[in-house]
Amino acid sequence: MTTNHTNQEIEVKFYLKSLPNLQARLERLGAKLAQPRGLERNLRFDRPGGELSREGRVLRLRQDSAARLTYKGPGELQGGVQARVEIEFTVDDFKQAQAFLEALGYSVWAAYEKYRATYALDDALVTLDELPFGSFAEIEAPTPEAVARAAKRLEVDWEERINTSYMALFEHAREAMGYSFRDLTFENFRELRVPAEALGVRPAD
Repeated sequence: MTTNHTNQEIEVKFYLKSLPNLQARLERLGAKLAQPRGLERNLRFDRPGGELSREGRVLRLRQDSAARLTYKGPGELQGGVQARVEIEFTVDDFKQAQAFLEALGYSVWAAYEKYRATYALDDALVTLDELPFGSFAEIEAPTPEAVARAAKRLEVDWEERINTSYMALFEHAREAMGYSFRDLTFENFRELRVPAEALGVRPAD
């Protein structure tokens, strides 16, 4: 998600049974559509030894309405919400940015896709995410308290919040289901159905 001016990302995720129901609730609350639904393609980079992943850091190149390069530092919990340094900026050329990272010794660790729509609700951004293994909402706000307020307005179960990344959920599913592929793409999941238990989550709606 787009970072705030302090370069800090404060957010939680929720696993959902019905994305349309939450979208309807957002619209009833007067939330404004900030970014229409679109496909995101992401490349996650690491060193050959996987040092970024081991240290809880992320180096990502994303293509949606623009090409964006993102760095995320290790996360920590603040008020029950994941907080981490995030530095993100747009780049002019996705392919050239990838070549730049590879020239520095990074390589693609995994690719992942999702469809995302973003709404503005008060001082929070709420994304509706469709991933190959299920539907999620992500709430990001300037403070943990603002995240919790938005979750309450959306009537999602705060106790079922998720403070980990989509790739970490995928790793959980890979181990539970015995998947050998590393890319979280719609093509890889075309004939697969992933139960919530395999992701280690429960619905919040």
